[in-house]
Amino acid sequence: MSDNKVSVVLGTQWGDEGKGKLVDILAKDTDVCVRCQGGNNAGHTIVVDGVKYAFHMLPSGLVNKECISVIGSGVVVHVPSFFKELEDLQTQGLDCDGRLFISDRCHLVFDFHQIVDGLKEGELGRGSIGTTKKGIGPAYSSKASRSGIRVHHLYHPAEFEKRLRTIVAARYRRYGDFGYDVEEELKRYQKLAERLRPFVIDSVEFLHKELRAGKRILVEGANALMLDLDFGTYPYVTSSNTGVGGVCTGLGIPPSKIGSVIGVAKAYTTRVGGGPFPSELLDDVGQKLRDVGAEYGVTTGRPRRCGWLDLVVLRYSTMINGYTSINLTKLDVLDVFDEIKVAVSYTINGKEVTSFPADLDDLATATVNYVTLPGWKQNISKCRNFAELPENCQKYVRFIEKDIGVPVQWIGVGAGREEMVAVGLAE
Repeated sequence: MSDNKVSVVLGTQWGDEGKGKLVDILAKDTDVCVRCQGGNNAGHTIVVDGVKYAFHMLPSGLVNKECISVIGSGVVVHVPSFFKELEDLQTQGLDCDGRLFISDRCHLVFDFHQIVDGLKEGELGRGSIGTTKKGIGPAYSSKASRSGIRVHHLYHPAEFEKRLRTIVAARYRRYGDFGYDVEEELKRYQKLAERLRPFVIDSVEFLHKELRAGKRILVEGANALMLDLDFGTYPYVTSSNTGVGGVCTGLGIPPSKIGSVIGVAKAYTTRVGGGPFPSELLDDVGQKLRDVGAEYGVTTGRPRRCGWLDLVVLRYSTMINGYTSINLTKLDVLDVFDEIKVAVSYTINGKEVTSFPADLDDLATATVNYVTLPGWKQNISKCRNFAELPENCQKYVRFIEKDIGVPVQWIGVGAGREEMVAVGLAE
């Protein structure tokens, strides 16, 4: 039995931290890259040799042509989107044949889930969550209510038809007739099932065999801790567990098999959609962060909300996920600022708070307490080791490390794969 451990990459904030780039870098020394939760509501952009690859559902490890990629059981899959994303990557010259697999336990997202997603957001009005309307939440709702349809059901046509008719009828009773053609969908999925068949595996057995064989496994988290169903800014969250617990439940891997947990943190903070964002900047500084950082969603194209780095969020995220090291991304975006603020605590009802509160009504009254650090006003995109960074830039990194008690192992200084500073960790 091998003592091999799984490495995990997770988002520390509200997503869009740049996890895909680190996964791409680590994948060159990885045998298997795995997604454990979420769906095609996630979005990564990876730049390799000037070519931009957009990932939504598929593991970013596909960029490494020697790496096998697996969509684990905790992911919800819209099969037409799976094939569309795969075709787009192959059109760009990425050969994925024989090295992409999907768990037979994955729940399926159907077009009716996407329709219901939009209807539900419409009902919420101004209090809407701000979902991507990809049907992810309704699919997880089907799963939790035990009425969902999994990949393996595709290969039992009578059972598949029964389950699809039942679940659509239930949605009609809830939302009225929204014009979903069940007959056409049954025909469509009969063809899709056969097309999908070569990709389908028992991922639990596969991953444990790979572990026993000493293979290097890298887990790519989607979304981020502050969007976790239990620990995020509920109800303004996604519909899955985005923290380290979701790795175990989404893949069938025990905690004892998890080794390094790498947290990816943007050097400032962004968020897409509704929900609280204490350090958000609704002024020219926020717009400057958005413009310099090109903060627009990969999946939706929506402009991201921007603000200063929030160490209350990062501290809380670290407690829950137990990061062994941090990848600090997009530090170069801060090159243009004379001074940089960092949120270090909140004041709520006259009391200083250093951990993230559960109650959003309390959070809405919070005053954010900042520390102001000097900027460096230099282009750091050509730096390739820590010593080359300007002194004030180094101090910014060390300030973060000291506060959260976790070492920064990588620093992103540009969009390209090569624009990453590796920082040596103390033994």
